[in-house]
Amino acid sequence: MSELAQYRGTGKRKTSVARVILKPGDGTTWFNGRTIEEYFPRAAHRELALAPLKVAGVEGTFDVRVRVQGGGPSGQAGAVRHGIARALVDADPELRIPLKRAGYLTRDARIVERKKAGLHKARKAPQFSKR
Repeated sequence: MSELAQYRGTGKRKTSVARVILKPGDGTTWFNGRTIEEYFPRAAHRELALAPLKVAGVEGTFDVRVRVQGGGPSGQAGAVRHGIARALVDADPELRIPLKRAGYLTRDARIVERKKAGLHKARKAPQFSKR
């Protein structure tokens, strides 16, 4: 890997989009101008977001720079996970197989269903009244 090498990946989940840049480094994180601990206070979200690095066995060898927008913390963490996994495959195509097996390269397509007219929510109908 050269000094100028950088690997990009775009991750998506629900309504969140994460633009990820991986650079060879010492494991520094930058999430919208903050560290990962500040951006994701919950350990579960931090673990979810950085899971591909653990599976690939490259923790601490890449600096992670992420711009993420839309959705909430869980969707954003999922988007970051997807983006990091794609960037890792860009960096080393050999990592495709373990990341694919772990399910990190698949875009989770589940999004909120739209509300329909005459219903309370997407499928919740008003209470039936016989009279």
